Amino acid sequence: MSDLPARNNRRIMSENPAILQEVVIKFAGDSGDGMQLTGTQFTNNSALLGLDLATFPDFPAEIRAPIGTLPGVSGFQLRFSSDRIFTPGDECDVLVAMNAAALKVNLSSLKKGGKIIINTDGFDAKNLRLANYPDGVNPMDDNSLDGYEVIKMDVTKMTREALKSFTLGTKEKDRAKNMFVLGFLYWMYNRSMDNTIRFLEEKFNKRADILESNVLALKAGYHFGDTTETFSSRYEVAKAKMPSGKYRSIMGNQALAYGLIAAAQKSGLTLFLGSYPITPASDILHELSRHKSFGIKTFQAEDEIAAITSAIGASYGGNLGVTTTSGPGMALKTEAMGLAVMLEIPLVICNIQRGGPSTGLPTKTEQSDLLQAYYGRNGECPIPVIASSTPSDCFEMAFEAVRIAIQHMTPVILLSDGYIANGAEPWKYPSAADLPEIKFEFKSTANFTESPYQPYARDEKGARAWVIPGTAGLEHRIGGLEKQNITGNISYDPSNHQTMVKIRQEKVDKVADYIPEQKLDSGPEKGKVLVLGWGSTYGAIKSACIELQAQGMSVSHAHLKYIRPFPKNLGEIISNFEKVLVPELNNGQLIRIIRDQFLVDAKGYNKIMGVPLTKKELVETISEMLHS
Repeated sequence: MSDLPARNNRRIMSENPAILQEVVIKFAGDSGDGMQLTGTQFTNNSALLGLDLATFPDFPAEIRAPIGTLPGVSGFQLRFSSDRIFTPGDECDVLVAMNAAALKVNLSSLKKGGKIIINTDGFDAKNLRLANYPDGVNPMDDNSLDGYEVIKMDVTKMTREALKSFTLGTKEKDRAKNMFVLGFLYWMYNRSMDNTIRFLEEKFNKRADILESNVLALKAGYHFGDTTETFSSRYEVAKAKMPSGKYRSIMGNQALAYGLIAAAQKSGLTLFLGSYPITPASDILHELSRHKSFGIKTFQAEDEIAAITSAIGASYGGNLGVTTTSGPGMALKTEAMGLAVMLEIPLVICNIQRGGPSTGLPTKTEQSDLLQAYYGRNGECPIPVIASSTPSDCFEMAFEAVRIAIQHMTPVILLSDGYIANGAEPWKYPSAADLPEIKFEFKSTANFTESPYQPYARDEKGARAWVIPGTAGLEHRIGGLEKQNITGNISYDPSNHQTMVKIRQEKVDKVADYIPEQKLDSGPEKGKVLVLGWGSTYGAIKSACIELQAQGMSVSHAHLKYIRPFPKNLGEIISNFEKVLVPELNNGQLIRIIRDQFLVDAKGYNKIMGVPLTKKELVETISEMLHS
């Protein structure tokens, strides 16, 4: 009878979960522990509840790092909230550590007083040794976790016990450990398991034993939370107050692929992707290959050069040519980019940046390729450069890259990065009817009057006509050799070469007449500090500026999507502020271009660690600038 009050109290707590404003969870374990899948399922569950969310998957760089080692730790950070959020969070409230290495790598990112869910089986002598703990040291027993709420569970043992009736091998049973943890977290945050069960039914519809074992492990984890006496607290986060509309959770590479599909449909062109797999761009190829119903053609080439030249050939033939890559692949594509500039045909080059140089940090994020995109070709070879700032923004900027390429007859470079590509957020997706048409026309015998045909005659944008090969009466020469102005004949004349270089640059500069003017994201139009960012630094900069503005600080935020050319009013905006701060995930690339073009003594904040900026570090940096 003495346990009755405690049990009644536990029942009350379970039936009346505590209401929280937001939670940050980090799932961490070996690559084979399924932490990415676990995080993705919890993300989808959160999205279905109408919560605002942001994610940060953190993949190991090694393809098959030794199990239990520090380089092999795979993580997935998720922040979900009842308020608008713009980053995955600086620190975690909850850390799921499937082994000792996962704890060691991620403990520094956990808030003091935060919860640690520990799989005790991953803290045996072997795992402790692999995680480089000294002999005889176990963080579960040495008081190093004092100040945290530690929830110990032998996930491996309980998963095997739940699946003891299955004839699966031990390794196959252990693959369901992540479902046990996910089930426990669904109980902890008062969630339904239904969406994950539907996902498992679709994924394993031809493997009944795998399906049943994963569903049973999921339910076992949930019921463990419902019955254990070691942990009784449940929590809930209320639905976010978002603008009305239809939402879905979207990852950056998905959104980019959908933007390309939408642009192809709105232009009436067949989309051709010529690509060679490279982290973190490969998912765009995978996603587009699933949508052949839209007439999309995907070609996995034998190398990066074949990938881009096939896309150039597709554009020459009257299709929408696209190629996707990351920094090392961009280096290989540069000669062909110059060919596309000389031919003056549409081409979209998507660079999903990662840490470099060389192979560098394949799975880590970095804004490493801006100067490469801006200058990295032989000769005078100008190409418009635009950048996405969030996962959902990849849709809009992919659509815009296609528009610029087609209407201005030029290659366009679209920059994203690993943080955006693999991150997720709610996306208020548009109706197809609300997307603008991308208007253009092929040159044909019905719409030209000059004779003979002059392939390098230009319109008001400076763009030459797009002609499908074989069009009677419009035959013309193409190639990488310099063109004579207007006629397109091969020319080695010095003055003609200078003329053509100036014309190609002027065409890119004229793009500024057809893009939106720059706007401030937040803050007053004039003030002390302007924080000028681009790409994936958006969320951290926005969060930091909003916090400082709430304290009455004179700080504003502008975020660039169009980098070459810049919006026409950017210089005017910059001149309205006493100081300019340019935060970047590189050693200072945008800041060099800003200083060059606007002769302003901008200051940089540079982070080159393979991880995103945090709000905290920017708040400190901007505050110092405000008070200096």
